[in-house]
Amino acid sequence: MAYTLPPALAARLDALTAEHAQFAHALTDPALAADHKRARDFSIQKAALDAVVTDYTRLKAVITEAAGLEKARTGPDREYAALAAEELPGLSRQIEAIVASLKSALVNSSDNAIGSVMLEVRAGTGGDEAALWARDLFEMYQRTATKRRWTFEVLDFTAESSAGGLRSAVANIRGEGVWMALNFEAGVHSVKRVPATEAQGRIHTSTATVAVLPEPAEVQVKIDWAKDVEENVTTSQGPGGQNVNKVATAVQLHHKPSGIIIRMQESKSQSDNRQRAKRLLMTKLYEIERQKIHAQRSAARSSQIGGGERSEKIRTYRYKEGIVADERLPGEYQLRALLAGDFTELHDALIEQETDRRLEAMI
Repeated sequence: MAYTLPPALAARLDALTAEHAQFAHALTDPALAADHKRARDFSIQKAALDAVVTDYTRLKAVITEAAGLEKARTGPDREYAALAAEELPGLSRQIEAIVASLKSALVNSSDNAIGSVMLEVRAGTGGDEAALWARDLFEMYQRTATKRRWTFEVLDFTAESSAGGLRSAVANIRGEGVWMALNFEAGVHSVKRVPATEAQGRIHTSTATVAVLPEPAEVQVKIDWAKDVEENVTTSQGPGGQNVNKVATAVQLHHKPSGIIIRMQESKSQSDNRQRAKRLLMTKLYEIERQKIHAQRSAARSSQIGGGERSEKIRTYRYKEGIVADERLPGEYQLRALLAGDFTELHDALIEQETDRRLEAMI
């Protein structure tokens, strides 16, 4: 029997194929090459659809071939009919494999299309050791970005001067597959180790929280900057010398409708701090709307992507044993590999688990 794609799925795949063609055409425009940010964004969005379009094109070719063999199987030429009957089971298996691959690519295509995220790391419970742990985590993500050839831009960094750790830090990370990988990092990260300040060698437990938010395109977030946003320019706070403490370069934005307050002081340039604050404000507002839409669509599901589980512990790093345990996965992972920025094995397992969950939700 000939295979036919469900009409709704075929319509969705046709739409994505057309979208892929638009991105491919836009990337040939010389004018786009001059706008590096847009060119990068278009390349990432096209790459996110490459697997879907490739599988869909192949699937249509195999379905057409199978339909021809099915017709030949019942035709007058007995020799050709026997050959067709012999080849049809193999094509059926091909179709099943392609459909499985296609569904996997399809459920993850929207995540792969997000090529820029805001990553926030904050010290949690544990005093100075928590601040040191937050710094270690932040540096771990920097190493990950280097290994994956992502761009890592520090937007804000508030040090904890007493022990050399950090109170909070924000970075913009850009590159192909950045959201698909890093969205699993959102939550509480717990560490069990002997702090550098511990004289008696006792193991302490400290925590740091990580938030990962997709950075939207400007057109996705509408803000009335004149009416809804109040801006204050002040001197920076914390260590850094005369320029940091005496020159008014720090920018604070207050979005009155939501109550969100963003403060940026990392750069010595007031203009740079203003632009960084605006980008982070847009990201936070976009995340609020994204969660609302997601909650509406996923009300029947017990777990939500990027939802309330950010307040829950997702991972424990045990220094004495040299292992890492992720609450969402069985088994253990090498601490040394993760601290070096190699998340390949862990993230692949999490992506596979999430893909299976999404596919179940489609059935």
